[in-house]
Parts: sequence; structure tokens; C-alpha cells
Amino acid sequence: MEPNRRPPWDAYFMEIAHVVAQRSTCLRRRVGAVLVRDKHILATGYNGAPTGLPHCHEVGCLREERQIPPGERHELCRGLHAEQNAIIQAALHGITTKGSTLYVTCQPCVVCAKMLINAGVVRVVYQGDYPDKLAREILAGSSLLMERYGKNETAGKKGD
Repeated sequence: MEPNRRPPWDAYFMEIAHVVAQRSTCLRRRVGAVLVRDKHILATGYNGAPTGLPHCHEVGCLREERQIPPGERHELCRGLHAEQNAIIQAALHGITTKGSTLYVTCQPCVVCAKMLINAGVVRVVYQGDYPDKLAREILAGSSLLMERYGKNETAGKKGD
């Protein structure tokens, strides 16, 4: 990038999501999320255990111990996903997520997809894949605009 060139908004917020992911305590996948509206950050989240509970890097990964593949049995995990933590942080501080965009380093799972839809998020910009076919089906049937960062791929309906 040229010295005086500012990054486009999507690049700027995706870079912040990658920085947020560095706080993750998950042993399998480090994910960061940033909720944005009107070019202002509303909340951030990374994957890890609920506040006050031991993190996987301290007590081990339940999913690894039980040999659960990625994209399956989401309830068998000590941690919350980055998207969930971003939504929870916004709620905790009384910030509406309606009309917001989520920047996330990994495609949302089915649980997060449903939460994002009901939280009023209108656009998700994601970078990495996640092996969750049901999530892709639900997102494709929703009005949530999904954009893969750097590829101009979209799923879901625009603007319904």
C-alpha cells in the first residue's frame, strides 16, 4: 500500500477483526468479530469461555477430547463464538445491533447465523470458511447479505 493511501473500510474493519482474534483462548480456531454501523465500531468479540470460567487453554479442549469435528455439535464447547460475544457485548452496554455489519475472520456457524439474523445485522463480511452446511442454507434463505472478503461472493438475498 502506498504510504499516504488509506485502506478501504472493509479492509480496515477486517484488519481490526484479525487483531481482536488474537485475544481468543480457543485451541482449535482463533476468530475475531467486529460489529459496525455507520463506520463506527459498536462492539467486538472473540471466541472463548464465558467471563470468570476457565478457558480451554487452561483446562483443555472438550471438543478435541471427544473428537468432535468442526461444524458439528456446537453445544459441546466451553466457549462462545466471536459473533456471539460481539452481540452479547453490544447488549450488555445497551447498543442496538439493528442495521449493523459484522466483520468476522471466519464464516458464521448455524447458531451464530440465526443470532445474527435475529439481532438485525444486515451484512456479514467474512474471510475464512467454516464447514457448516446448514449455516450456509439458512444464510442463503435469509435477507442477510453475506460477502466473502476479497472475493465479491454473495449469498442471501439483497435487501428483502
